[in-house]
Amino acid sequence: MRNLSRRTLLLGLGSALAMHATSLQAAEAPLTAFAPTGTVALGHRRFDALLQRYVKPDGASYNRVDYRSFQQSGRSELAAYLDGLSAQDPTRLSGDEAHAYWINLYNAKTLDVVLKHYPVSSIRKIDLGGGGLFRGGPWSKKIVRVAGTDLSLDDIEHRIVRPLFSEPLSHYGLNCASYSCPNLATRAYTGENLREVLAQSAHDYVNHPRGITVSAETITASKVYSWYAEDFGGTARLKTHWTAFAAPDLQARIADAEIRGYAYDWSLNDL
Repeated sequence: MRNLSRRTLLLGLGSALAMHATSLQAAEAPLTAFAPTGTVALGHRRFDALLQRYVKPDGASYNRVDYRSFQQSGRSELAAYLDGLSAQDPTRLSGDEAHAYWINLYNAKTLDVVLKHYPVSSIRKIDLGGGGLFRGGPWSKKIVRVAGTDLSLDDIEHRIVRPLFSEPLSHYGLNCASYSCPNLATRAYTGENLREVLAQSAHDYVNHPRGITVSAETITASKVYSWYAEDFGGTARLKTHWTAFAAPDLQARIADAEIRGYAYDWSLNDL
């Protein structure tokens, strides 16, 4: 487990960051043409096998990725899976199936980007051009095509997943390949397991120091909760959200503490 000192602290600027994120993400309209209207289910067994092979839980609710082994023996399978996703029409899927599809696509393409540039110490060093909330990095480049439309990772997250599904737990499914991000799950998402796996990821994140830490009645939270506070009902409702997933002892400490700062470590979620 890494020390809090390894992360960059930003004290007292949570609301400003949230407003900045909101203005950047509102620049482009939701891609409503991708709204699911069907009943089709989609299998993700190939991605599931890759995740089980290369994602390594550390026993303390944190999942690392064995990128070295993945790069050596899993890239062709990942490419084939991505090709299969690109060939799908996600509007034919049911709501939960489509939600799972987009989360898997985001995570699989993020893995693909990292593997193409590995070894690298942080995904932010993979600058494919563009801007976006985090500046640099691979998020704003159009790098995947779905149903004839070129999309960026930002498009998937901010123009499809967040507006079309309106589920704050989506943030616990989308993985940015960084230490402070919620876990990359050891299973592929499906319409059937979506809610269970998202809830487990939320529980693991809230109860891990990279999600929130409470010390001397002071809460230092992940910047996920400042960037996307609006998705969790606003800053005033963050404690309620955390309490829903926190272990009993952490619930009690949250109740008596105040949010004083936010932190994020962009180091690669490598072994």
